Amino acid sequence: MKYLFLLATSLTFATPGLAQDQDSEDGGCCFLIHERVKPETITVVASGTAQRVSETGQSISVIGANEIASVQGPDLTRVLERLPGVSLARSGPLGSQTSLFVRGANSQQLVVTLDGVRLADVAAPSGGFDLGTLMTGAIDKIELLRGSNSVVWGSDAIGGVLALTSAQIDGVRAGFEYGANDTLTADATLGTSGNGYGLTVSGGHVRSDGISAYAPGTEADGFRQWHGSLRGYASLADGLSLVAAARYADSRVDFDGFPPPTFSFADTPEVQTTRQGSGRIGLDYDASAVSLKLGLAYSDTRRDYFDDAASTAPNFATSGRSWRADFSGKADLTDSVTLNFGADSEWTRFTTSFDPQNDARLSSAHVLLGYHADGLHLSAGVRVDDHDRFGTHWTFGANGSYELADNLRLRASYGEGFKAPTLYQLYGFGGNVALRPETSKAYEAGLEYGDRSGSRHLAITLFRRDSRNLIDYVFPAGYFNTGRTRAEGVEVEGGFALTDQLRARLAYSHIKATDRATGRDLPRRPRDLASAGLDWETPVAGLKLGADLRLAGDSFDDRGNFTRLDGYGLLTLRASLPLGERFELYGRVENVTDTDYQTVAGYGTYGRSAFVGVRAKW
Repeated sequence: MKYLFLLATSLTFATPGLAQDQDSEDGGCCFLIHERVKPETITVVASGTAQRVSETGQSISVIGANEIASVQGPDLTRVLERLPGVSLARSGPLGSQTSLFVRGANSQQLVVTLDGVRLADVAAPSGGFDLGTLMTGAIDKIELLRGSNSVVWGSDAIGGVLALTSAQIDGVRAGFEYGANDTLTADATLGTSGNGYGLTVSGGHVRSDGISAYAPGTEADGFRQWHGSLRGYASLADGLSLVAAARYADSRVDFDGFPPPTFSFADTPEVQTTRQGSGRIGLDYDASAVSLKLGLAYSDTRRDYFDDAASTAPNFATSGRSWRADFSGKADLTDSVTLNFGADSEWTRFTTSFDPQNDARLSSAHVLLGYHADGLHLSAGVRVDDHDRFGTHWTFGANGSYELADNLRLRASYGEGFKAPTLYQLYGFGGNVALRPETSKAYEAGLEYGDRSGSRHLAITLFRRDSRNLIDYVFPAGYFNTGRTRAEGVEVEGGFALTDQLRARLAYSHIKATDRATGRDLPRRPRDLASAGLDWETPVAGLKLGADLRLAGDSFDDRGNFTRLDGYGLLTLRASLPLGERFELYGRVENVTDTDYQTVAGYGTYGRSAFVGVRAKW
């Protein structure tokens, strides 16, 4: 009964879904267009500049501020799991290593950006980004492109692109949440804007006693994080603006390991700390027929590992840093022909407790020609990358969309992807400077009616991706290009306003991701994934009720397919209630049926958990 009581006394704040041909009432200044549209219908992941999702032939899902707020809580992965083609694996409680697999691609084969800054740990063996260190905080928009797109995004874009955008507001937002496992979340966002300027600053804290990372264990593994960010712009002249964004996060998570003398997985007092800093400063120029962007971005990740909380010196440490200079633009050549172009150069550096400092340089340029007229949208482009170790690599891509009838379009795309060898793979333990980049060729075709934010939406997509030269560690010799994989399947995504107050959504994916050398399934990729939800605004004082169901089929934990991970279903119930114009009470119960499941063999997951919170805005 206590969970029903928590829901009955709960509430959710939703930010108005606004789109910008001028500063919104939230103070956001995102892009210029000729008519007001919802931000959820605009994307940057297809071409690198703002365009409507309907103008591209690629599979792109956009989640806006309203939906992020309705899901509740600091865990970004619970929002991402609503999208088709997405599966996740987490090694323990909140804050633990979290991998995102898009259409069966390795988690490191996904470009992740926040406010235009690439987030990656260049000192990690495979160079990916750990989503366990990123909370929802001030994030206001999520874009996910599923499929290879290295023409625009370069290295790592084999699986796709995840672009996150933080809020720009004029006012104050604050929130506080408390719940299971002594989990506390507190966030605040302050913003101001005026004639030609805007600045938003956000900060927050997440703390949890957690659960045991070792599933049968009795020692809870906790997590805490402090994070802060800022985003701003200032008009320097007509059409010319100075833009800046930055983020810093300090995290600490307890984890379990493999202690002597048996070296079997068990409870241990080990601790990992992570300090992440990133930012970008640039100039944006926007005229009637041309837009240009010039910027310099920085990203730094430092990890320390301790035997226990009382240790004063780490037993292992890593440090990875990158600088990226970028230039991009878009020109309207005619009323129907556009040209996107860009160039960038990235310098990366890493060191660990056992590996000396090494660095690498990757420079590139790309062009993307587009045609947009009479319901037909075509784009094709090429990219060239030059790496100071593996040399020159060319990438091609093309996509198209054709409106068959009102709101109904046929779309298709071909994309190539590549992933440069990481500094660790080149110079770390078992490093090999003769490695070649991982590559992919991806194909897809689909039908789509409406858009994800509309009253009626349905999309069906068939896809296939072949990857070659995948880099793996071959014991005891080191890293080599050995792998070949194929991922193919179908995705279905839909959303329907059943009445003015009741909305339903669904997503289903069947993904067969296999090792082409052995025919076995790739680890931790369920073949079948589904999510569904209902949201109802009741006639009682603005009370909103919601339910989310997540289903995952069986998978394997290892490449040999010896250890099976059973499928599972998770149900979440949500509620929110406005208290006047400025406050909102909310609550939810996760894993209502107390299902026992694992996404990584031997690692613990949460049982039934309840949370309540309050949000405020001024």
